[in-house]
Order: sequence, then structure tokens, then C-alpha cells
Amino acid sequence: MTSLITTDLVVLDADQGTESSAVIRALAATIAEQGRANSADGLADAAIAREEKTPTGVPGGIAIPHARTEAVTEPSLAMARLNPPVDFGAKDGPADLVFMIAAPEGAGKDHLKLLSKLARSLVKKDFVASLRAATTEQEVVDLVETALGLRETPEESTSTESTPTGASTAAAAAPTAAAASSTDQPRRVVAVTACPTGIAHTYMAADALVQAGAEMGIDVVTETQGSSGTTPIDQSVIDAADAVVFAVDVDVRDKPRFAGKPYVQVRVKAGIDDPQGLIAKALAEADAPNGRRLAAAHAAADDESSTAGNSRESIGAHLKRVLLTGVSYMIPFVAAGGLLMALGFLLGGFDIPDYAEDIVLGNSLWNLPTEYGDLALGPVGAYLGAVAFQIGNLSMSFLVAALAGYIAYGIADRPGIAPGFTVGAVAVLMGAGFIGGIIGGLLAGYIAHWIGSFAAPRWLRGLMPVVIIPLVASLVSSGLMFMVLGGPISALTKGLDSWLSSMTGTAAVVLGLILGAMMAVDLGGPVNKVAYSFAVAGLAAGSVDNPVPWEIMATVMAAGMVPPLAMALATAVRPRIFSQAEKENGKAAWLLGAAFISEGAIPFAASDPLRVIPASVVGAGVTGGMTMAFSVTSQAPHGGVFVFFAIDSFLLFLLSVVVGTIISAVLVLALKILVRKGGAAGLAEAADRSAPATTAAASTGSTTGSGSAGEAQQAEPVSSNADATRV
Repeated sequence: MTSLITTDLVVLDADQGTESSAVIRALAATIAEQGRANSADGLADAAIAREEKTPTGVPGGIAIPHARTEAVTEPSLAMARLNPPVDFGAKDGPADLVFMIAAPEGAGKDHLKLLSKLARSLVKKDFVASLRAATTEQEVVDLVETALGLRETPEESTSTESTPTGASTAAAAAPTAAAASSTDQPRRVVAVTACPTGIAHTYMAADALVQAGAEMGIDVVTETQGSSGTTPIDQSVIDAADAVVFAVDVDVRDKPRFAGKPYVQVRVKAGIDDPQGLIAKALAEADAPNGRRLAAAHAAADDESSTAGNSRESIGAHLKRVLLTGVSYMIPFVAAGGLLMALGFLLGGFDIPDYAEDIVLGNSLWNLPTEYGDLALGPVGAYLGAVAFQIGNLSMSFLVAALAGYIAYGIADRPGIAPGFTVGAVAVLMGAGFIGGIIGGLLAGYIAHWIGSFAAPRWLRGLMPVVIIPLVASLVSSGLMFMVLGGPISALTKGLDSWLSSMTGTAAVVLGLILGAMMAVDLGGPVNKVAYSFAVAGLAAGSVDNPVPWEIMATVMAAGMVPPLAMALATAVRPRIFSQAEKENGKAAWLLGAAFISEGAIPFAASDPLRVIPASVVGAGVTGGMTMAFSVTSQAPHGGVFVFFAIDSFLLFLLSVVVGTIISAVLVLALKILVRKGGAAGLAEAADRSAPATTAAASTGSTTGSGSAGEAQQAEPVSSNADATRV
């Protein structure tokens, strides 16, 4: 294993600016100069984006900016002792010791464990004091490597500070002397710590809580859900604990283990800044008669959805979250099923639905069918087409049930799945369809959550999530769907289907315009998902006699391809007005757009939403209107141009996409040039140019490459349009 830190990565008593971003860029440049990163800007952008999510300053004048990115080629530590100190967001003031942790995207667990161990060492006062007293770079390297266990120490440490592993059961055996001398069993708190990158804050918070517990005479056992692996706390330890602390910036894995326990939930940094306060708050919840208890259905949105403090989740945000949860789990059923059905049509002909069931039940590869449609590719094609169609059809039959089941899961966690699937199946039986699945899933989830909120006696708690909640929630929600809701929702669904099927001419074009605009307005967000879910929900109802659902699917897919393709085209035509990161994203956007991944345009919208989103909406709307006007159909729910065999009138489909792409690209370029050069004069000046500027030679400023809206887009000096603000 190569060394994580060398003397070339240590800077002592340096002035590296007055802003945290300047320090991060200086340390990133140091790492890149040593050949440990292929892009100083890429590493710095990733670390700054992480810094803006949660400041990395911790008590004691320390900061640990960190990132895990493809820009890093070798796990590295860069350390700066600053003069003057720089504010990294710690409560007790600026930091004079800054360790930058740089990990490759696929860093091995051995390296990640060492990086985590360093983070833990930084909460030890003697180690920090030694770093401040060091006179040479080599002395710093020696101290760090000793702390990491890479070289032997002169003598074993007698410090009472512990370094817990994933589940710090050692802490349970090491109470303070005061506690040990007492005849009473010390109180116990279990804690889970987790940060987005899982490198530094995860482990520092765990150690801070253990040390604080030792000082308070409290037995603290921690579970670190970080990059170097997780060792779950033994269930018997959890059961014996008085309270739970969740110091997390991400979802807690397997949270139902803590059901019924008093708890507090905060950001991971609070575990470093005020560990004693957190332990005291958790025990106060345990002592209060009406203290917070983790419901059996652990996703209690009104209590625990927000890790940024303890604020309640709004009703709108809660509904959006649970509906998108249902859609995200439903899509794999639809994607696999739709593509298999399309393959069945390709092999077995468009009349394969008339033969498929008889063929798969009565024939085999050694007994090929003799009766099948004229369009099948012979007996083998008919048989394979029937198999593909039937598998796809069965997968599609789970659509509404999966939607309802995972909406309920989003509300009530695992106890909601069975009631949700059951009420979804009832909705299908009643003809209530997609709408019935949504309403049934919400109903099942809230009923399951309500039952799970009851304070059940200890002997009954084990039965609650596996027997009581599924039984009662299924009975109530499905009973209501049978007896009260199913009929009216079925009538509404049939009326909607009839209205869509009757759409022709102008009405169909208007629908296409609306759906196309919805696909581009938030690029994979809730509005996009509503339009996509609307198309997917009707896909199974499409047929040769009723092609409108297939037309809607083609419209949504074509429109969703436009934004990333338009951004790719714009960066190719006028690369000069885009940042280096945007130009790199533009290259990837060609493939993403062709595959119908609308999120390929998110990096552009994140850095320049007021120009990118309107331009995308216009182009996608035009594409949607054209595909409906041409009556293009798609029997596949995803795939873009790669599922050409499932798209009727494929050339018209491509024409619609190309027209919308050109419109959006021209609009976004016009908007950027107008703002950059000053209105119409800017357009005139741009038109006089004989050729677009060529892309600058490859620089070290490559993107971090994740393509998410939360990442930074660093502007080049040549561009006044690239907005470096993180969204």
C-alpha cells in the first residue's frame, strides 16, 4: 500500500488565503502536483461541494475537508498548518490545522479505514497538540503515520480515549472509573453516525460520542455507517439501551431495529460539536413520560424526516417523497416488462397476444407451435416471442400493486409493503387502475403507520411489524377499496381512458405539448415523474385497436430525450460560452439523451436554470406535439433510440427529437449570448463570427462526473455565463 501522506503533502505555517475554498484549492493543487490527482479543479470542486453541504470545521481549530471523486488517482492526505487561521464553520472559531482527505471513487476498504482512523485521531487532544508543536514536515508525517498504526509507537498509549469500530462494543466494557466503582449498572446509549461520503465526520462523531459518554459515566455504543464498512450493533445491545442517538446526514440503514426506543436525530456534525448535549437529550427523552419514541413503522415523517434539526416535513414535501418512492420502485417492473413485451411483438408479430398463453403452456423448444400469426418469425420466433411477451405481461401486471406497495413503504416502511401490495391488487381487480393504486397505497401506508405508532407492550412488539400491522392495515385498506372507493375510482379511470382514446387532431397535439413541457421542466423531478408515470400506467392498456396509450409513451420518451441532446449540441456548436465542466458534461449528454435519460441536462440546469430550463421546455414541448401529431407509438417505456424495434414510425420519432433538440439548443445559445454580450448587439456580433471557437486544449479542470444537481460547475475565465453557484 502506498503512503497516504508524504512531506511534499505537508505545508507548515502558510498563508493560503482567507476563505475555506481558497485553502481547499491550494491543498488540491498540492495533491495534483504530486501526481495523486488528474485534476486539481475536479478535486477542489468536489471538496467544496461537500463543504457547502456541511462545513467540515470541528472544535479545537481543526478542519477536515474531504471528497471522494474520480479526479483522485491515489488516496492521499494533505495537511496545512495555517497562519492566519481560516473559518471552516466550527462553533469555536477558525481552524489552523487543515487535513484534506482525497479518496478515489473506488477506493479500497484498507485505504478508507486508514482515512477513517485519521479522522478519529483528530479528536484526541494530545495528537492535535503534537501537530501544532511539530517543527518539520517529516515530524508531521511521523505523527500521522504513528496515529494510523503504520509505524510502531515507543510505548502503548494509556489514554482512556477509545477508537470504536463499526459497532463500538468495546465502549461497553470501558465505563469511567466513577461508574465502575458504583454498584449501579451505568446507563447505555446506542448511536448511529453517518455522513454523505462516509470518510471523516462519520467516525469523528462516533469517537466524540464515546469519549463524551466516558466523561459522563454513560455507556455509549456506536455504529458507523461509513465507507470502510459497517458492523451492526448487536440487537441485544440495542434492546438493553436506554436511548438512541442518530447523528446522520443520510438515511439510517435498517432503522426498524431501534423501534420503540427513545431517540434524538441530528446532523452528523452535531455529534462532533456537542456530543455530551446529544447524550443528555437522548436520556431526557427516555426519562420523559411523553418523550419521542421511534415508531414501529420507522419512517414517521412528522418526527424524523428532516435531519437538519428536528423540523417537521411539510405535507406537500411528504406526499411528493412517498409518491416518488412508489414510482421509483415501480419503474423496474415497467422497464423490464415493457421491453420484453416489445421483444415479443418483434419476434411473434403484433397478434402474439392472441397466441402467447396457449403457446407457452402447450409448447417448448422441442415441440414448436404450428398455429401462430402470419407476422411471426417462424415457429421459433413465435415460441420465443410468446415467452418474452408472457414474461413481460406478467411483470407489467405487478405495476399497480408495486406502485401501491412502495407508496405504503415510503410512509410506513416494511410493515406497509404487504398492505400496499394487497390494496393495489384489489384496485386492479376493481378496475381502479393507476389512480386506485395511488389512493390505495396512501391509505394502506397511513393506516400501517398509525397502527405502528401505538405503544405496544414489550411482549407484543415483535409481532407488530410482521403480523399485527400487515393484518389490520390490509383488512381496513383493501376493505375500503372493495366496499367504498373501488367503484367510483373505476368509473373515473374508465372516463379518463375514453377521453384519451377519443383525442385526435388538435386535442392530441395539445396533450403532446403539455406532456413534453412537463418532461423538461424539472429534468427527472416530480413533474417529470408525473408525466412519465402517467404514460407508463397506460402502457399495458394499449393495443392495435387503442394505440393512444402507446402514442403517449412515445411522446413522453421523445420529449425526455430533448434536454440532454440540446445541451450536447449547444456545447458542440458554441463551446466557448460554456465552462470546461459543462463541455465535458456535453460529451456525455449525447449518449444520455439518446438513451432517454433526461437527467443528463441537470448539470447545465444547475449552473444556469433561468436559461437552460425555459429553452428545454420549449423544445421538448414541440417534440411532444409532433409525435402526437404523427401518431408515433412506443411499446417500450424506456431506452430511447436503443429500443427502435418497439417504436412504430421510428423515422418520424427521430425527426421529432431532432427538431426539438435544435430548437432548444438555438434558444439556450441565444439566451446565453444575449445576456453575455448585451442584447441584440451581442447576437449581431456572434453572427459575424466566421466559425465557432474551438474547444480549449484539454486542461486539468475536468468535472467530477456524477452529473447531479447538487454538484458544482466551475466556470472558466472565458465564460461569464457559467454560474459557479451550487444548487
